[in-house]
Amino acid sequence: MRYAVLGTGIVGRTVAARLVSLDHEVVIGTRDPEATLTREEYADWAAEHPQVGLAAFPEAARQGETLVNATGGRVSIAALTEADAEHLDGKVLIDIANPLDFSHGFPPSLDPVDTDSLGELIQRTFPRLRVVKTLNTMNCRIMVEPARVAGDHHVFLSGEDADAKKAVRELLYSFGWPEASVLDLGGIETARGTEMLLPVWLRLMGSLGHTDFNFHVQGA
Repeated sequence: MRYAVLGTGIVGRTVAARLVSLDHEVVIGTRDPEATLTREEYADWAAEHPQVGLAAFPEAARQGETLVNATGGRVSIAALTEADAEHLDGKVLIDIANPLDFSHGFPPSLDPVDTDSLGELIQRTFPRLRVVKTLNTMNCRIMVEPARVAGDHHVFLSGEDADAKKAVRELLYSFGWPEASVLDLGGIETARGTEMLLPVWLRLMGSLGHTDFNFHVQGA
């Protein structure tokens, strides 16, 4: 499978590296590849992962059979718009971003929130994308290595397209998520709930002093 991971931050890089380890072809999408390569953090990572390509958003989206949105949630619509609708139509988009608003400092707020979500906003803006919201309620290392957290814990799915959710489930299984740990919440509007877990997650991080934790739904 060819994946395009949109976003060059730690989340995008972590997911891209895991996909490559599973023998997928991966390209990372960014606004300006030349500028990205001047960033020492990314350049060092790229040198360690030569199999991962780097391209501007439109070319990355064109190459990817499945897309992963790992951009900052506040710029996700702009990044996908730049990727160009003709490269998005009919493809599965795995949305792992959260609409965190740091304009008033830390902790961030969410925008949109409560009566809307980033997942819904992406689906409305690009109606021919097959959006599946998942993996946005945990640290990126746990996304791709759930065994970092001992015992049972859960990952959620939200989306309208049953076949798209089936494909994403299979990917989650390949990451190491047990079948019983993947909870399908229903349509894309249920992304409101998982995105609104982020304020709780951030406060847990502050209280625990680390990010190796996740949510477990007792009796699931």
